[in-house]
Amino acid sequence: MKPIHLLIVALLLMLVTEASASERLSVYTVNYPLAYFAERIGGDQVEVVFPAPADVDPVYWMPDQKIITAYQQADLILLNGANYAKWISKVSMPRSKMLNTSRKFKNRYIYTPEVTTHSHGAAGSHAHESLAFTTWLDLSLAKLQADAVYKALVLKRPTAEMEFKRNFQALAVDLEKLHARTREIVSKDPDRALLGSHPVYDYLSAGYGMNLKSVHWEPDEVPTVPQWNELSQILAEHQAKDMLWEGTPLADTVAKLKDKGIDSVIFNPGGNRPDLGDFMSVMQQNIANLEQVFK
Repeated sequence: MKPIHLLIVALLLMLVTEASASERLSVYTVNYPLAYFAERIGGDQVEVVFPAPADVDPVYWMPDQKIITAYQQADLILLNGANYAKWISKVSMPRSKMLNTSRKFKNRYIYTPEVTTHSHGAAGSHAHESLAFTTWLDLSLAKLQADAVYKALVLKRPTAEMEFKRNFQALAVDLEKLHARTREIVSKDPDRALLGSHPVYDYLSAGYGMNLKSVHWEPDEVPTVPQWNELSQILAEHQAKDMLWEGTPLADTVAKLKDKGIDSVIFNPGGNRPDLGDFMSVMQQNIANLEQVFK
């Protein structure tokens, strides 16, 4: 091949490489924490999509065919693991693109002794299975999930490894600070009895040594008589003064709990993208709320 032809080929290869590097990686996630981690680590190198509607629990959401196709065509699909996003097991997805971000700590999954089915809102009934799934509420596990995201992005785009590494290290420091602060707060009174309004706080409770028992209430629904009776039975042995809520409960519920000597405390698990702020600001507010409890 003549030198001029070699030069043209080299230039074409360089242009193709530059074009590929300039295109952002398409990353689809099944919950907001993973979207946040991917955004922080990937920066301008990624386009992160978390398509679940804000008013639907991503755990039980079922996307339509158009959205499923978009997942299938992504460069990377970030899964939470621990049986999160039930729809994944019902469709065909490209395994080479899927990453279970909690796979390396499967031995730390939390299993509960009972399966509870209940219903609320238009979503109908669903079951809280024996396998807990909000892994990131133990912020040490959240860091491991972020590390898995970092390594997957490096595999997809090795040329950006140093950028990804810097971004991950900054995120890891933030998560470590939140983890240390939460552990310090709970250590002041680890035996303090707490209530969870919903069975989503297993990893929070286990990760920080909390003395917590959960009921199955929704913040936007009036608790039924059987639910109040169940609470009374729990309080007979577990004399809690505070209940953690995923969102702001109804005023009447707050008042009735107050009559029983129980304060309502917001601790948003953060599975959905917040209206304001981001994952870090939500967790910071959660921890500030928890600090008031342990004062």
